[in-house]
Amino acid sequence: MLFRYGVRPPGEHRARTDPCTDAGACVNLHGVSLTHIQSFIAVAEERNVGRAARRLHLTQPPLSRHILALEDELGTRLFERTPGGMRLLPAGEAFLQHARRILAEVDAAVHTVRDVAARKQES
Repeated sequence: MLFRYGVRPPGEHRARTDPCTDAGACVNLHGVSLTHIQSFIAVAEERNVGRAARRLHLTQPPLSRHILALEDELGTRLFERTPGGMRLLPAGEAFLQHARRILAEVDAAVHTVRDVAARKQES
């Protein structure tokens, strides 16, 4: 059965597939990718899919698919879609705090690894 943007409604069972396999650079944790987290944060901060898409240098359809895939994986809606844009629901508010920490930790890990590698090359 086909669903909006090829994503099943939140909470509906689906076969586990890795949407990032073809991309090659996608990190996937329990089906939640860093791309989806970055997309979620942008929409949450901009409160508008169009502005968030411009910020991420994407068009609206893939960004909407990222949000729907994240909601599907989490099993709940994170946003209320309004005529004026997007409003975070309580689950979205809770996830936003974690999402920001996740990206900060990944950034810190990347810097640490690069620092270690640079020191090793100097030796």
